Amino acid sequence: MEAMWLLCVAAAVVAWGFLWVWDSSERVKSREQGGRLGAESRTLLAIAHPDDEAMFFAPTVLGLARLRHWVYLLCFSAGNYYNQGETRKKELLQSCDVLGIPLSRVMIIDSRDFPDDPGVQWDTEHVASVLLQHIEVNGINLVVTFDAGGVSGHSNHIALYAAVRALHSEGKLPKGCSVLTLQSVNVLRKYISLLDLPLSLLHTQDVLFVLNSKEVAQAKRAMSCHRSQLLWFRRLYILFSRYMRINSLSFL
Repeated sequence: MEAMWLLCVAAAVVAWGFLWVWDSSERVKSREQGGRLGAESRTLLAIAHPDDEAMFFAPTVLGLARLRHWVYLLCFSAGNYYNQGETRKKELLQSCDVLGIPLSRVMIIDSRDFPDDPGVQWDTEHVASVLLQHIEVNGINLVVTFDAGGVSGHSNHIALYAAVRALHSEGKLPKGCSVLTLQSVNVLRKYISLLDLPLSLLHTQDVLFVLNSKEVAQAKRAMSCHRSQLLWFRRLYILFSRYMRINSLSFL
């Protein structure tokens, strides 16, 4: 037991050491990422359900804010699986306010075409059409969404990836519009919080956002806006998930 305790302490020290190194070079990293992402770009975050923006993408949203991006949010469902759609829409708007996304840049689709249901496959062409319309209307030059694993494996998450992948591969995106996808990780890495930082630093392909302590508190406040979803296991998620602190993303 003593050996296990010492191992945990050592791992925590290593993780915090990496975090210190990250903090000390944050300005340099931000400049480098700003060069790749383009400062003051118009970014569209495409999510499937209210709470995705805080549960999975908070580090990206807050990281893009550092780069002075104009972040737009497009949510493809009201999260009405348990008939809580109206409540969840209000919670999403509250969360976006905490994360610094103006409500005028938030669009929530509440349509039978995109039900909040892991058992329903959303039509890829229809999702892609809605995405493309939103991209063109708002002059978007960077799209951020899930990868092929959808982080949690939810079919609605994966549907967004399939749609944006189709737009990208078919050359339908406007000239200069890039796509970033959030990297899914295995269950162990998903729930070791900052202990995953060394692996994230080693394995991130293109973009890595790591929150400082002030931003972590902001992300937690955003997630806390989703009161209807704060069951005991989601409270544990807030404490231990790397996605509340770290986002690794890859360009298509």
